[in-house]
Amino acid sequence: MSVFEIRGGNRLSGEIIPQGAKNEVLQILCAVLLTTEPVRIKNIPDIRDVNRLIEILEDLGVKVQKNAKGDYTFQADNIQMDYLQTKEFKKDGAALRGSIMLMGPLLAKYGKAYMPKPGGDKIGRRRLDTHFQGFINLGAKYRFEEGEDFYGVELENGKPLQGTYMLLEEASVTGTANIVMAAVLAKGKTTIYNAACEPYLQQLCKMLVRMGAKIEGIGSNLLTIEGVEELSGTEHTVLPDMIEIGSWIGLAAMTKSELTIKDVSWDNLGVIPDVFRKLGIQLEKQNDDIYIPAQEHYKIQKFMDGSILTVSDAPWPGFTPDLLSIVLVIATQAKGSVLVHQKMFESRLFFVDKLIDMGAQIILCDPHRATVIGLNHETPLRGTTMSSPDIRAGIALLIAALSAKGKSIIHNIEQIDRGYEQIDTRLRAIGADIVRA
Repeated sequence: MSVFEIRGGNRLSGEIIPQGAKNEVLQILCAVLLTTEPVRIKNIPDIRDVNRLIEILEDLGVKVQKNAKGDYTFQADNIQMDYLQTKEFKKDGAALRGSIMLMGPLLAKYGKAYMPKPGGDKIGRRRLDTHFQGFINLGAKYRFEEGEDFYGVELENGKPLQGTYMLLEEASVTGTANIVMAAVLAKGKTTIYNAACEPYLQQLCKMLVRMGAKIEGIGSNLLTIEGVEELSGTEHTVLPDMIEIGSWIGLAAMTKSELTIKDVSWDNLGVIPDVFRKLGIQLEKQNDDIYIPAQEHYKIQKFMDGSILTVSDAPWPGFTPDLLSIVLVIATQAKGSVLVHQKMFESRLFFVDKLIDMGAQIILCDPHRATVIGLNHETPLRGTTMSSPDIRAGIALLIAALSAKGKSIIHNIEQIDRGYEQIDTRLRAIGADIVRA
């Protein structure tokens, strides 16, 4: 097992280019199963979760050709459905939560799909009811082998999926994606209300439309899909990763650094820049880049009535839950206080004990809320030894270590590698003292 050894306190400088969006590309890769024609995808990040899904597609029979760095062509014209019943798939699929999105395309195209209970981050319960209820609404038969933690969906008596109206109980991004990918080949019209509308989902829908799907309402929470007989190949370029962009903003603030984040696709960042501005961080729009000047101090705003600022997550266009860990670590060195309210996952704030060990002043109110009293860069965090519990907590701890006084060691960095491409190499390029040991 590798670790990161970090000596904090360096001021960083330079330009950094965000990787392709992990949460988007996991959906896009699953969608290649909907056609037998070639699908070319560009700006694919070289990260563990994405590479694992590409390996699963290859084992399933998809032809994979690497054209250049981050540029692949996929062709699913010889799918081996028997692979879904193998021990290898049960092991590989269970290790990657994003593999659940294989089910919608396989059900639509091949009439059945199986999936082991997926893994991923240890951040609390992440129910799959939205996915399976959507498939049931379209006419699929659901089964669950409890002893083996193995899910299955298949056509009822061989009847094709039938379009219908459905109101989702939650605006699940992966659930919406799975249902959309099943509905594009269903008979008739499918209406999905309370659909997720994150940029990831919009990108998936736009790609499917280029492949011949008929989808209306893209970007809203009401999608209307008219099923088609078949889809064709296409080309698609993945957006820059908004979570990584937010991570770099947090890194600049914590290390008092001047950074330029290149080609961020401002139109797809939503409220993210404004939330960081509320924390007192200066950032400027320069063409399609974000420029962050070096700041000695940053002051958290209060609400208009003078009460303490609360930063909470919400479905898009609200603030993404994946950046709350970054907000929390930034607040430890701000001037002022903030309440961080993580509504969606009940275990995602449990990494704060590691920040408290570093000298941060944080009160964990309950599994969903933490109050941070900022140190205003007057008392730096102290280096320590810690372990990364999940992708987003891992990058937050890494940012804390880069700002801290002394040496830090981070274990379980495979969690960070799941979501961030060559993070140590890219950080060294802008002046960080970090070694993978």
